[in-house]
Amino acid sequence: MRILVTGGAGFIGSAVCRLLAANPQNHVINVDKLTYAGNLTSLRQIENYPNYRFVEGDICDDIAVLGLLRSEKIEAIMHLAAESHVDRSIDGPAAFIETNIVGTFRLLNAALTYWRELPSDAKNAFRFHHISTDEVFGDLPFDSGIFTEETPYAPSSPYSASKAASDHLVRAWHETYGLPVVLSNCSNNYGPFHFPEKLIPLVILNALDGKPLPVYGAGANVRDWLYVEDHARALEVVVTKGAVGQNYNIGGHNEKTNLNVVETICDILDQKRPRKGGRRYRDLITFVSDRPGHDRRYAIDASKIERDLGWKPLETFETGLAKTIDWYLANEWWWEPIRSGRYAGERLGADVKGNA
Repeated sequence: MRILVTGGAGFIGSAVCRLLAANPQNHVINVDKLTYAGNLTSLRQIENYPNYRFVEGDICDDIAVLGLLRSEKIEAIMHLAAESHVDRSIDGPAAFIETNIVGTFRLLNAALTYWRELPSDAKNAFRFHHISTDEVFGDLPFDSGIFTEETPYAPSSPYSASKAASDHLVRAWHETYGLPVVLSNCSNNYGPFHFPEKLIPLVILNALDGKPLPVYGAGANVRDWLYVEDHARALEVVVTKGAVGQNYNIGGHNEKTNLNVVETICDILDQKRPRKGGRRYRDLITFVSDRPGHDRRYAIDASKIERDLGWKPLETFETGLAKTIDWYLANEWWWEPIRSGRYAGERLGADVKGNA
């Protein structure tokens, strides 16, 4: 399959590109704007593969995207390009509106023009796969409820609102124009090559540096954690086997409080990289003021994709987290330039209501 991946230099996108390019029957075109979170070193292992190509580009440039779709004879688009960090969306929502909403709109227009030009067989086989987040569903009580594909949207942050808008646009282009789309909404990803502004890599690297480990509020917020390579496998299944017009929730069956995640990382590091003087990494945990609009809990019901498409996660949270920590311990070459340059671990998104 000839696949265009948008945002393929990002965390999830690079995992998707590595997975797809490992199959010589695929031809993978990676289009990425290379914003702060885009990192071509995450693709080093496939950069010389004959079935992989990187193109630096912006999904807002619909003319360039259309030209690429035509020249590469693309059979499927996997749309992962997005601004994705909630804290950054609080500090600067404009970039999220521009990329996640306007960019998706322009990409859809390019895809629709291209799709309409295809012969009937290719038209029927074409897919536009939009990759989204469980955050569009909003907040769940601590003790009840779970997100299904029918859960109403109720986004809380500028990030989740922008992703909700992009989801609605994709559905509208299917219902109004007939563009063959599939959608997926995933829970929190973690794993290798994760930009260190997110909780798990931030805690690992702060711990190794002996810096405070920030935990919002009391650390009681709950997330369902999904190993990124499990997610990449799920996305491949959705784009190849998913039913047109359907959406699929993808989760890891791993609900954990933020405090439990941080404490587990500390305990693993105590074994793998002990601190001097017998001190514990848990001693670095520091409770900080909560994030504005911080949803209490996310929980994914992934039974539809498991039942209809035969996907299940291979990693438990324990095995996936151990692999993740081992990777960060062994790959300072990847994360050290980020920590010393683009992002040193400072807090983002600390603004309060009324100060936006």
